Amino acid sequence: MIVIGIHFAKQKTKVKKGAIVMKNKNLKWNIFLVLTLVSFLILTNECWSAEGTVDTGNLPWWIWPFILFVFTFIIGIIAPMSGVGGGVLFVPLCTAFFPFSIDFIRGAGLIMALTSALSSLPELIKKRLANIKIMAPIVCISMITSILGGIVGIWITNAFPKGKYYITIALGLVLFVIFIVMLTSKRVEFPEVKTQDSLSKTLDLKGDWFEPSLNKTVEYKITRLPVGIIFFALVGFIAGMFGLGAGWANVPVLNLVMGAPIKIATSTSMAIISVNDAAAAWIYISKGAVLPVIVIPSIIGISIGARIGARLAVRVKPAFVKYLVMAIMLLAAVLNIFKGIKGLM
Repeated sequence: MIVIGIHFAKQKTKVKKGAIVMKNKNLKWNIFLVLTLVSFLILTNECWSAEGTVDTGNLPWWIWPFILFVFTFIIGIIAPMSGVGGGVLFVPLCTAFFPFSIDFIRGAGLIMALTSALSSLPELIKKRLANIKIMAPIVCISMITSILGGIVGIWITNAFPKGKYYITIALGLVLFVIFIVMLTSKRVEFPEVKTQDSLSKTLDLKGDWFEPSLNKTVEYKITRLPVGIIFFALVGFIAGMFGLGAGWANVPVLNLVMGAPIKIATSTSMAIISVNDAAAAWIYISKGAVLPVIVIPSIIGISIGARIGARLAVRVKPAFVKYLVMAIMLLAAVLNIFKGIKGLM
């Protein structure tokens, strides 16, 4: 699955009359991927029914992978324009509207966030935007808490007869928190850090990158690392437990708490996700909660949609998209809480 995500990110680009044109030299490979997906879905027909993961009712079995592809394709278009990860929209909306087990949804959400991060990370590191020195001390803690979050999430759904409804209600409450964070947080493009804390200074958490808009190299340094680690420990647990990409929280903490410029914050967030989500994903994989028939169409759909969304992002007003996503998050929060309470009654 990860290979598919990386494949879409490695398409050749050329600039022509101010427009970016995607040039794909691997048409045969694309055709092979599509044919492989179709063959895979046919071969897994019996597994899909036997696992009992979905109550298909009177619908043919193949309709759900197709709906997932369209659903994630739309999410892929919205995500780049809004600045939120696809997993933040995928998990709550899929839990609210699809008849899949919440364990499979959370597993797919982690794989989607991981694929997105791994696809963009090499280029971000090459441009000196993703700072590995900042990431390293953070993930030493958040990786552990993300694993614990995955273990706790799986344990709750299996240990209690109605555990999945507890998780659904908790997911709704977390969405309310995300809604508030998105509503109140502000981004500072170039924060001014006058002094570093002793730990950040000892670890030499600073860097620089060339900023085209200013036509110069911008230097920066990080502060309040101990406070940031506490925040990231909590964020890692939430990401592992609910299968959410943590970009919605990583960026504000790096930018507003630790003083990272917004470009460094968003890029380093991808590096953090690539480690945290990889660790948490293994918990779901080991428990059989990553179902390829759900994950594969979802990754392909969001990968294609994200390429379109990236082009539309320059034309659409960011404020409109931000409020649209916030409305979707609020709706998903209400629906998940309602669905969980209804299941407990």
